Amino acid sequence: MNRILFRGAELDAAGRLCVEDRRAAHLLDVLKARPGQVVRLGLVNGPRGRGTVEAIAGRRVTLRWEPDGEPPSVPPVDLLLALPRPKVLRRLWAPLAALGVGRIVLVNAARVERQYFDTHWLQPAAYEPLLLEGLEQAGDTRLPEVAVRRRFRPFVEDELESLWPATLRVSAEPGAPGSMTALRRKPGERMLVAVGPEGGWTEFELRLLDARGFRRVGLGERTLRSDTACIALLALAHEVARRDGTGEVP
Repeated sequence: MNRILFRGAELDAAGRLCVEDRRAAHLLDVLKARPGQVVRLGLVNGPRGRGTVEAIAGRRVTLRWEPDGEPPSVPPVDLLLALPRPKVLRRLWAPLAALGVGRIVLVNAARVERQYFDTHWLQPAAYEPLLLEGLEQAGDTRLPEVAVRRRFRPFVEDELESLWPATLRVSAEPGAPGSMTALRRKPGERMLVAVGPEGGWTEFELRLLDARGFRRVGLGERTLRSDTACIALLALAHEVARRDGTGEVP
């Protein structure tokens, strides 16, 4: 945990934050916090800042919040992900937030099992703590937007353009000759990475994406699991964003 996050509703009228959950455990057991010590804090979807420890009572820690500047920019990369198996989805939430994703849309696909949509890992109460864990690791405060769509074709044909206008779009295909690092991104342009299920997108799904301007890219000759491919592609997308611009989108 490289930055302790909190929500605005947790502050009192004097700008003090009281914690006695896992954050207090981190302060007391890992940072060995003492009154007067300054630690890194962040307001969810708000600015980063500092917290000065004012009091410790048992396992309860009180800090005074001091914001520092403007909120961080929204990450320039978004993810369109065919819904993975529940245990894989659970593993992915934290690293997705740590890498930096502005919006995550989980979508159905021909090779997605229908019962995957019944998992509790699609409920905000289950996944938001994992997203916060990833943000705390990265030192960021921007919580990704999350949406779930059960029908692939209507989403691609009817919603995708309105969600991502003027976006550099790529679709992952095992063995595709295209390379993420060969792409060129305009400064300020968002990137959308589409990652299919285990076994990949079907040819029909790839053609639908092709028709919306997606460029097919691969990760070499090795066959990767969808979660491994997802992390690798997002890391490469951020490298493209840094290379071709500031990597920041207002």
